[in-house]
Amino acid sequence: MTTSEQTPAVSVVDARTVLAEITEMLRTVLDEYGLDDTEITMESRFTEDLELESIDLVTLAGELEARYGRQVNFAEFVADLELGEIIGLTVGRLVEYVVRCLNAEGS
Repeated sequence: MTTSEQTPAVSVVDARTVLAEITEMLRTVLDEYGLDDTEITMESRFTEDLELESIDLVTLAGELEARYGRQVNFAEFVADLELGEIIGLTVGRLVEYVVRCLNAEGS
């Protein structure tokens, strides 16, 4: 096996791992409301399905920065969305954003 055929030193972050991490963060937020047993999937919407309010998203933003550092900027991500997109924001869309940021950081 040549050097170019070996596994790269930097691992690629996958959506399944990020979903599990974000799910754990969301469970912490939902626990305050007694909703920590709510099912969280890629299709879960923050406002309609998880019933999160803007203050909860601020808490989530802090959790994301604590876990992933400044390369994952939730405020910047949301600022690029239209109002309708923010209202219908899904966990999956956030997961995809985080994966993109982390993989860009590692390349």
